[in-house]
Amino acid sequence: MKQHTAVVVGAGFIGPVHVEALRRAGVHVAGILGSSPEKSQAVAERLGLPQGYRDFAAVLADREVDVVHLTTPNRFHFEQASAVLRAGKHVLCEKPLAMNSRETAELVALAQQSGLAAGVAYNIRFYPLCHEAAARISGQVAGSGTGRVFHVTGSYVQDWLLNDTDFNWRVLAADGGELRAVADIGTHWLDLVQFILQQKVVAVCADLHTVHPVRQAPLGSVETFTGGGQPPSAVRSVPITTDDYGSILLRFADGARGVVSVSQVAAGRKNCLRFEIASAAESLAWDSERPNELWIGRRDRPNELLLRDPALLSAAARGITDYPGGHNEGFPDTFKQLFKAFYGYLDAGDFSLPPPFPTFADGHHEVVLCEAVLRSHRERRWVALEEIEK
Repeated sequence: MKQHTAVVVGAGFIGPVHVEALRRAGVHVAGILGSSPEKSQAVAERLGLPQGYRDFAAVLADREVDVVHLTTPNRFHFEQASAVLRAGKHVLCEKPLAMNSRETAELVALAQQSGLAAGVAYNIRFYPLCHEAAARISGQVAGSGTGRVFHVTGSYVQDWLLNDTDFNWRVLAADGGELRAVADIGTHWLDLVQFILQQKVVAVCADLHTVHPVRQAPLGSVETFTGGGQPPSAVRSVPITTDDYGSILLRFADGARGVVSVSQVAAGRKNCLRFEIASAAESLAWDSERPNELWIGRRDRPNELLLRDPALLSAAARGITDYPGGHNEGFPDTFKQLFKAFYGYLDAGDFSLPPPFPTFADGHHEVVLCEAVLRSHRERRWVALEEIEK
């Protein structure tokens, strides 16, 4: 891989995850930008980075930097991603790509006009056994993929917002968007399943629920996934309109059906994404909390449990597997593999080829999906995505 220089914008939970994975992927990280010059410097020192940038303008002005990673709150994504592209730098943005489909459509057009690489960090695609599932569905593995997919079921559940004293910027519509659980984690499930099936969701029927219509916000900032301790002593009551839970019926372009449930108030489930795909040939099931196992179900012969071992995987899955069987790979490795795909694409230099990572077009589709989900919930009916895109 050629030498690239990246900057991470955003110093909360996911920013340092990007820094670590970039280093493991062999990318030089010039520094990080936090919410203030002081925080930038403190986080840079903690992570052993060359510098903490004073502001976003300083990032854009740094001629040594050719890629910017955006890990900031959702409301900043559109403005920042636009500025990065206009500054002539490649961009990899955390999801959602922007706050609405008007903004994401504009970003897709801007990325196409710029001739630069523009990706969205749907990292869960990059568990090796998720690539294995995609290879089996597409028929790249002998004996699999010989029939159409009937349906897919699954869930993505967490518990970090279980109590009404759990609070974070993500629960606020002004900061994260009108959808929260569905947009924050549900889109990971949706992106993953559409990647595996190579079929887009074309219509949805959704039911959403806000378990805590009022939350107790601490008088100070709270980072993601830092709940579980003693409730703060000084709080203020804040009305909440975003979803804690959602259940969505799905129709795919090829006629397959699906259903997914999403929750951030499921006690004991820390970060659990599950899917089960039923096809004419076999069924496939995977659980992100047991990411090195893929269950393969059959009618006329014994079921199998495929362990992540590069010697046993398809070429696609083997290409994002770095360790031998029995040496587990997990959440941090998905970011490393995503970044290897993104920067490898930069190195290849042929942007006419299909990108091996989630693009701004994928990010746009997910936001359109979210808007269809929200309309479906409010109007109590099926909503086709083409209604949103008119």
